[in-house]
Amino acid sequence: MVALAHHLEAAINRGQMRNAATVALQLGLTRARLTYLLDLRLLAPDIQEELLFLEAVDGDEPLGERVLRAVVHAGTWEAQRQRWRELKASF
Repeated sequence: MVALAHHLEAAINRGQMRNAATVALQLGLTRARLTYLLDLRLLAPDIQEELLFLEAVDGDEPLGERVLRAVVHAGTWEAQRQRWRELKASF
């Protein structure tokens, strides 16, 4: 999801997609859902890196975007890191 968020942002920046609304329409997502996805880019870089290296189990990602919202919206990167540590302790 993190990699996809960066890929979509790059497509918009390169002009391959006009804007986030166009991306949402192309992917069959609501604008709100796409916003949540793109918000993953706001995570502290070290958290993003950890997420990129998590392994899928039977094709399913171990953490969904909805679970990560609390981390994304924690505020500062240090607050995100604290929430991330708490979340990791639960899985």
